[in-house]
Amino acid sequence: MTTRSLVRATPAERAQDLAGDHLIPNAFVSLTDAVTTGCRRQDLWPWLAQMGAGRAGWYSYDTIDNGGQPSAEEVLPQFQTIAVGTVLPALPRATDAFIVAEIEPEHFLVLGWPSEDGNYLSTWAFTLEEVAPDKTRLIVRGRAGPGYHFHGLPLWLLKPAARRAEQPIRHT
Repeated sequence: MTTRSLVRATPAERAQDLAGDHLIPNAFVSLTDAVTTGCRRQDLWPWLAQMGAGRAGWYSYDTIDNGGQPSAEEVLPQFQTIAVGTVLPALPRATDAFIVAEIEPEHFLVLGWPSEDGNYLSTWAFTLEEVAPDKTRLIVRGRAGPGYHFHGLPLWLLKPAARRAEQPIRHT
């Protein structure tokens, strides 16, 4: 699978409603990013379906996000069946986890971080939009509600950091 970045989400992508947005209607932080991939969404979907620590990993910083285990470099059949309620561990051997909140295979996957009252403190949505034959736009949005404290940081610090992260990258 090859990827080609279009330098973050477009203003239209940041403004559009995505699956899972309604789960945190009054989000205090919403971050949207996107990338165009050189594959069909049917070929990208299995990589999303297998995410999670102790599964295929998070395709991120494996030392931090996956207990030092490398993320999978192939589709793993044993992790292809997911549904609403499926638990995707945040870290290896951790009891905290993302829960599949909404799913439409080959279209979107919404993960939620539940609170004790059953609402979601944060959501992480992955939307696949076919933009041309063999090209898919992966739009990723993270949203956080008032009770969410990323690594214990105060809200006054999170809001400016989120706005900064949404700004287009300037090339010199």
